[in-house]
Amino acid sequence: MTDVKTAIVTGSNSGIGLGIARSLAMEGHNVVLNSYTDNKDDHALAESISKAAGNKTIYISADLSKGDQSRSLVEKAAEEFGTVDILINNAGIQHVAPIEDFPADKWDAIIAINLSSAFHTTAAALPMMKKSGWGRIINIASAHGLTASPFKSAYIAAKHGIVGLSKTTALEMAEAKMNATCNAICPGYVLTPLVEGQIEDQMKAHKMSREEVLDKVMLTRQPTREFATVDQLGGTAVFLCSDNASQITGTTISIDGGWTAL
Repeated sequence: MTDVKTAIVTGSNSGIGLGIARSLAMEGHNVVLNSYTDNKDDHALAESISKAAGNKTIYISADLSKGDQSRSLVEKAAEEFGTVDILINNAGIQHVAPIEDFPADKWDAIIAINLSSAFHTTAAALPMMKKSGWGRIINIASAHGLTASPFKSAYIAAKHGIVGLSKTTALEMAEAKMNATCNAICPGYVLTPLVEGQIEDQMKAHKMSREEVLDKVMLTRQPTREFATVDQLGGTAVFLCSDNASQITGTTISIDGGWTAL
């Protein structure tokens, strides 16, 4: 039987974060869902996962563009469950524009949510992990944490920063002589409801079939020409939280269909 831990997954009321949260819940862990909203659907989602997994899943709202709320998220989770064992920093936003036209407020928001929030949640969770002698931190970076594309300066800067933060966190955990790891998962294109909407938009814009859009537009940088799935990311996160992954730390795990092999 799985040793029950408590996991926080930021940005987890949809997409990749929700997939990882469900995978951890199905392993029997307690899970904290999070986003910036706070409505009945958010809490109903947590309840539905609890019923399906037989665990305890709750929802805690936090605006991760604000450092104090990022830290408060961890503190509230610890108040509910006693500690935080697993931290998945997944929350992120995107904006696309040339550097000279990139709005300063968009830059600040992307750096705050995609990078700074992970620093704040990590800083709040590490003392708890050191006290218990066990911890897992997984930062959801991107293929763009290892390579670049034009017009995504803030996103790419943040994701490269996440990779660096993961390495530093791993080294500090190792210095503490604890059973704890920190790694970054670097997905390419992942099939989420948001991406499904983008496929529809591209089909209309280019007057192409779904297959043509995937092969000639959206997946041109993903050599397999296939999306990763949220279940694959969830399975990877579950593995990284296991004892079998206790010597995997300070590295990146690419789930990108060969994108970064090019």
